[in-house]
Amino acid sequence: MSSSIVDPADPVFRLHRGGKMAVASTVPLTSREDLSLAYTPGVARVCEAIAADPGVADDYTWAAHTVAVVTDGSAVLGLGNIGPRAALPVMEGKAVLFKQFAGVDAVPVCLDTQDVDEIVAVVRALAPSFGGINLEDISAPRCFEVERRLDEALDIPVFHDDQHGTAIVVLAALRNAATLLNRKLGDLRVAVSGAGAAGVAVTKMLVAGGVDPDQVVVCDSKGIIGRHRAGLTDTKAELAAMTNADGREGDIAEALRGADVLIGVSGGQIPEQAVAGMAAGGIVFALANPTPEVHPEVAARHVAVVATGRSDYPNQINNVLAFPGVFRGALDARATRITDGMKVAAADAIAGVVAESLTAEAIVPSPLDPRVAPAVAEAVAEAARRDGVTR
Repeated sequence: MSSSIVDPADPVFRLHRGGKMAVASTVPLTSREDLSLAYTPGVARVCEAIAADPGVADDYTWAAHTVAVVTDGSAVLGLGNIGPRAALPVMEGKAVLFKQFAGVDAVPVCLDTQDVDEIVAVVRALAPSFGGINLEDISAPRCFEVERRLDEALDIPVFHDDQHGTAIVVLAALRNAATLLNRKLGDLRVAVSGAGAAGVAVTKMLVAGGVDPDQVVVCDSKGIIGRHRAGLTDTKAELAAMTNADGREGDIAEALRGADVLIGVSGGQIPEQAVAGMAAGGIVFALANPTPEVHPEVAARHVAVVATGRSDYPNQINNVLAFPGVFRGALDARATRITDGMKVAAADAIAGVVAESLTAEAIVPSPLDPRVAPAVAEAVAEAARRDGVTR
């Protein structure tokens, strides 16, 4: 079936033709003996051992080093609700990033349902085949419930990367930006533009990492979130209870008045005049893709450090800095869940990779830096053992 959108000569389409991944055998299959060991009758002995002791599966199947990348196609990149089939190229891409950067095998699982109960039921049923579940591109607020219920139901790590991957890298970048500017996280006044999956997770991660929640103000499309707002969702009511101690009301310009940090995870545009109202020597992370909330060149007129989600500007806040190492560490430690302590440890490890060579244009490592995933994996595994969430 052809489409006028498809251009076979386009290098993007050429690269994607046939998909970006395949299954490969790890054992020889060149003789009758090979077949008898890999399949029947030899495989029956392994099955019996696992039936007697399910923990044996960690050593004698792929589960202990394999992750399911699960989506319902409801919030894919900046494309929105394009459905599971159109989401598959992104999930394939995520899977090959897992393999390339951390040696983790991953399988795209695109579900043809956007019902929370059905998603939870399907993933629970699939879970015995995997050592971890990476939830991807599921829209808020359903993503919060899906993750919470799966985390409670399963004894393997469940991680919604759009939330926590972004939050981990933001904390790492802010830690280094504060160090560069000789500031302490606990002294920073922070405005977060966006209260979707990423905005909620970023806010909670910053607090877990040392930012004072009383000094945080979160905005959604209706303005500042606080106790003055009626009709908030449960998630936003939780944000209202933990942030905005001064009881500010108004729009993003009010939230930015005197703020040291702007973190944009909304996609909405922020006027230059609002950024100009920030405190001197500020920090802007404008992470919407492909169009940042504030153009980096505009932000640079008013603040000391600027980061975006784009690869064509310095300081790219890219989830690939986090999720491969997070899962590698969790799988290596045979963790049953991913704790806040593991996330903070991941952020510290990312920050530490470039801690000795900080500049205003290099507060995070390159996504291609080979030091990142091993450092994150080691830190996450150690934190998992410390937090007592290993089998």
